Amino acid sequence: MVQRLTYRKRHSYATKSNQHRIVKTPGGKLVYQTTKKRASGPKCPVTGKRIQGNRKFEVLAAPGNFNSTVMYLLTLMCRQIQIKSLEEYFLVIQCPLFLQIPHLRPTEYKRSRLARNRRTVNRAYGGVLSGGAVRERIIRAFLVEEQKIVKKVLKIQKTKEKQAGKS
Repeated sequence: MVQRLTYRKRHSYATKSNQHRIVKTPGGKLVYQTTKKRASGPKCPVTGKRIQGNRKFEVLAAPGNFNSTVMYLLTLMCRQIQIKSLEEYFLVIQCPLFLQIPHLRPTEYKRSRLARNRRTVNRAYGGVLSGGAVRERIIRAFLVEEQKIVKKVLKIQKTKEKQAGKS
């Protein structure tokens, strides 16, 4: 006969926030296990793209072991590589990597659970917008300011022409 199952919590409706899966315990019993919602991670509100992070990592290698294929792979992964020689025996390579911020539920981005550099991006507009959206906004703001200056200059020229026409 099939074992009957009951929810472990008081919330008894099969809603999106009350999803469960059936798990067999080591004792052979079937129980409901509450599943978390799937996290989508932070997205840009303008473009809808995932927000990319930026992390540096270092590779420590002996020059004898360090072959050209590893160097080639590093150049493919990274945009700029800094080679720092620690001593004549070892080689330290620093490389900034552009990685995604991890997919977590909103509460898991809190201070104690995740380090600041893994939570957000150090960028204008608080790291909320994608790089392309930030670039667009900065350019738009610059062009608006330029337009204001052009209007002011044209107004001054017009007043000068009127003054010259009167005299």
